Amino acid sequence: MAKSKKILKAYENTDFLSSADGRSLRILSEYLYPKSEFRKHKIMDTIVFFGSARLKSKRDATINYNKIKKINPGSPGFAQKLRHSQLMVDMSRYYEDAVELSRRLTEWSLNLDTIANRFIVCTGGGPGIMEAANKGAKLAGGYSIGLNISIPFEQFVNRYVTNELSFEFHYFFMRKFWFAYLSKAFVIFPGGFGTMDECFEVLTLVQTEKIKKKLLLVIYDEKYWKSIINFDALVERGMINNDDLKLINFCNSVDEMFDKIVKHLKKHYAREKEPEVIEPVLHLR
Repeated sequence: MAKSKKILKAYENTDFLSSADGRSLRILSEYLYPKSEFRKHKIMDTIVFFGSARLKSKRDATINYNKIKKINPGSPGFAQKLRHSQLMVDMSRYYEDAVELSRRLTEWSLNLDTIANRFIVCTGGGPGIMEAANKGAKLAGGYSIGLNISIPFEQFVNRYVTNELSFEFHYFFMRKFWFAYLSKAFVIFPGGFGTMDECFEVLTLVQTEKIKKKLLLVIYDEKYWKSIINFDALVERGMINNDDLKLINFCNSVDEMFDKIVKHLKKHYAREKEPEVIEPVLHLR
């Protein structure tokens, strides 16, 4: 008698789950799994850091610069490589400032009288500014979240993300959902296309009142951002209202950022009543 073939249950069938018909289940899992882990670890809300994945610590940028200097000056592209490596040394200040800001915010949040884990640093989980923010939180002895995304280059989970709060996303929109879902403040460091995409999506959601909660957007280094985006020209040409510029808070030092963020959180959220069971869905506005 022929042995009967075992029939897989639908949720055990990886071919089905990976198919187009299983897409809605994959999307749902990228909502439900983080939600479950945040509840388990009593994560009530977050401070999100955005910024370039390409920036390095001062130490690593200096090591790379010294390595480039040893190359034969007559080799192809030497001058360009040297200029770029020097630029990375100069811009490493953003990495170091992100570490310091994250450390100070985490130390402040750890001293709150709370049953929940409040104002946890959250990043995209990768290198650069993301690594710096996760590093600062770890130096302070706190949790930090990494919402990683599977892309062909640049992105890998940095070693400072709390292991239990490290997530790998396939869908950008589900990753962005979790950035916005628990956030009470966004910190925008210098960056490129990805950083601008994340920043302007949040700005659009606030401008159109799809996000109704009191969400602070702090953009670091006014000179950098105004050199690449002419915000005033958007008003002059009627593309945004002058009041829309009030959605943006430029800061130029760690002290200024820290004071502005803490003042905002104390005013709107630090005394917010906490439920006995931490449930992220309760905190949507």
